[in-house]
Amino acid sequence: MRIAVTGKTGQVVTALIERGPAAAVEIVALGRPEFNLADPGDIVALFAKVKPDVIVSAAAYTAVDKAETEPDLAFAVNGTGAGVVAGAAAALDIPLIHISTDYVFDGAKPSAWTEDDPVAPLGVYGASKLAGEREVLASGARAVVLRVAWVYAPFGANFAKTMLRLAETRDSLSVVADQIGAPTSALDIADAILAVAKRFSASGPDPSLEGVFHMGASGPDASWADFAEAIFEGAAARGGNKPTVDRIATADYPTPARRPARSRLDSSKLASTYGVALPDWRQSLEVILDRLVSPAGGPIIKGRQE
Repeated sequence: MRIAVTGKTGQVVTALIERGPAAAVEIVALGRPEFNLADPGDIVALFAKVKPDVIVSAAAYTAVDKAETEPDLAFAVNGTGAGVVAGAAAALDIPLIHISTDYVFDGAKPSAWTEDDPVAPLGVYGASKLAGEREVLASGARAVVLRVAWVYAPFGANFAKTMLRLAETRDSLSVVADQIGAPTSALDIADAILAVAKRFSASGPDPSLEGVFHMGASGPDASWADFAEAIFEGAAARGGNKPTVDRIATADYPTPARRPARSRLDSSKLASTYGVALPDWRQSLEVILDRLVSPAGGPIIKGRQE
């Protein structure tokens, strides 16, 4: 099986490239210079040349705060660009999996978000990703939209790596405690995408397999402060540093873009439709810490390990 994935350096793309061989899937990553979502060019010809069984639309503008001052670029990439990819998938009759985000919600719901809940993004990034979802679903492609949240990995820029880096020189760290979600490993996301792609590709046209699905880690709710404490506990068990976590409110750490207060995704629809459920986030964190913290003690987050 061959999957063409847009992007080359994102956490999910990198995880797909890593996990593909074990699942007997060839991953063809398409990014600059041959492909740029902001100026996609003849994307139909590119996909026709690659001949994938499934397209994964993973490339995105992900600078949440910067998007507030670059709305045109964010919408060009996340909205229009996603639509162009979906249009190419429709033209070539190739199943499409599009990656979206919890930021399409306002975070006001006290329980986990379902696919039927009303969307109300708080900022430009969320609004641009919602525009992309709508472009994909209106394209005529056989499409699955997978919303993910709180993604981290042993590579790329993410919260876990930032915490480990700061822990090298800090005795305490202030971390937001009133935003709630479930940290989700990009490795788990990649494994789940591969499973969905195989089923989706093999099924042929089936409306019950299409549409929007949530894909979040299982396990208890967590705040960013909870996640930081779990990271430091795991690092300490491997010989790393363990700063204390000072729990603060979102209001104490203002950012240009507002974040949803509650980002927990209800993934039961994905489980019932595809038989796919992500592991407990605490279990997945251990897997990633094994790669990020050296046996001799201390994080290995510099150079090629980055």
